[in-house]
Amino acid sequence: MEFDCPQIIELPKIKDPRGNLTFIESAQHVPFEIKRYYWIYDVPSGMWRNGHAFRQQQEFIVALSGSFDVVYSDGRQEVTQHLARPHYGLFLPAMTWRRMDNFSTNSVALVLSSTCYDPSDYIEDFETYKLLKNG
Repeated sequence: MEFDCPQIIELPKIKDPRGNLTFIESAQHVPFEIKRYYWIYDVPSGMWRNGHAFRQQQEFIVALSGSFDVVYSDGRQEVTQHLARPHYGLFLPAMTWRRMDNFSTNSVALVLSSTCYDPSDYIEDFETYKLLKNG
C-alpha cells in the first residue's frame, strides 16, 4: 500500500455480541510511529475547524463517535471525505491542506500524529501552502 496520498484505511473490527472492538497499532495500521494523540469534541453546530497543513506531520483521523467531514486539498483540487464509522480512518500525509466541518451532535474526532506538537510545523495560510506545495 502506498502512503504518499490521502486515503481511507480500514482498521481491524472484532465483532462480539457484547459490542465491537477496534484498535490501532503504531506503524502497523498507520504508516508512522504515533507520537501524539488528540481528540476534538463539543464542536458547536455550524462551526468548523480551521484549515491548515503541516510541513512534516502526518495524521490519521477517525470518527470515534458521530460523523464529520474532512475537506483536504493538494492546492489544486479539493476532496471531501465523510467519516462516520470508527473502524475506518483517513490518512493524511505531510503537506496536505485540511479542514474539518459538518460535525454531528456528540461527534468525537480522534487524531493520531506522527510528531509532537510543534507550532513551526503549521502552515496556516492557504496561499503560502500552495506556493510551498506546488511552486
